[in-house]
Amino acid sequence: MAHPQLPSQSSIVDTEEHDQEEAIDELIASLPVSRGLVRPVHRLYQNFWCPIPVLPNVIAFQRHFKAKDEDILVSHPKLGTTWLKALVFSVVNRSHFDISNTPLLTSNPHEVVPFIEHKLWPNLDGPAEPRLLVTHIPYPSLPENIKRSNCPIIYICQNPMDIDQPEWSLEEHFENFCQGQILFGPFWDHITGYWKESLERPSKVLFLKYEDLKEDIGGQLNKVAQFVGLPFTEEKEEGGVMKEIAKMCSLKTLKDLEVNKSGKLPGKTIEKRSFLRKGQVGDGFNHLTPSMVNCLNSIIQEKINPFALQFKTR
Repeated sequence: MAHPQLPSQSSIVDTEEHDQEEAIDELIASLPVSRGLVRPVHRLYQNFWCPIPVLPNVIAFQRHFKAKDEDILVSHPKLGTTWLKALVFSVVNRSHFDISNTPLLTSNPHEVVPFIEHKLWPNLDGPAEPRLLVTHIPYPSLPENIKRSNCPIIYICQNPMDIDQPEWSLEEHFENFCQGQILFGPFWDHITGYWKESLERPSKVLFLKYEDLKEDIGGQLNKVAQFVGLPFTEEKEEGGVMKEIAKMCSLKTLKDLEVNKSGKLPGKTIEKRSFLRKGQVGDGFNHLTPSMVNCLNSIIQEKINPFALQFKTR
């Protein structure tokens, strides 16, 4: 009498993975959707609006990621992420590269430092330790093992008056912003989540402001280096290493590099030049109408100021 054939281990794993994928698809389909004028379509997941294409990776990241003593660079989209990637990469890797051979000369900062939500989990190929990773996920939705670990989180934010709008109209973007229906928004929940954590655990979260970087990039580089445990020595400062990094990673230098002037990121439709814009503090006032300014001031007073978070406007 023939014995029934038992399923192989690989077929069991494949079945489990298939079931998990179906469960994730069902979860995503059940979430509230923001259609309106927002592009692409977003789903409301754990109280933030997540683009549907990256949502499966976000969920898998939450379930599978294992934190190490690494750097997690976190920011809301359009608030200086590209600049921060270049700065922190240069600080952390200054013993391996100088301005003559840095990968930033031939690769866009987004190619050098990957986005977590664009990776497939549980596998993470590539970055050597210490790993530099970036995510736009709000603090409450980060995996618990990141929150419990000692891995430092660096966050950059910008005055909502100066946020770069996407390629569609200012009016369309402004309406979505005020409704909280923007990438990984609401904006105010995103920044106050990391701000509060930086106050409670300053050794865990370093909270930077875009306007402070523009005003004193050297001082902010010093702050970043100390935070990640790689402070500049007096010898290095006197040798000009910090000044070289500040010059190499200035917005002007990055924008003028040929690698950032044309082409698209691998597998993406976004032009590399779109990541490095004017970035002028206070420039929003040149584009916003008086009614828009009044509306944003009301949001800042209601949603942000109660947490004692202040921005420079000019």
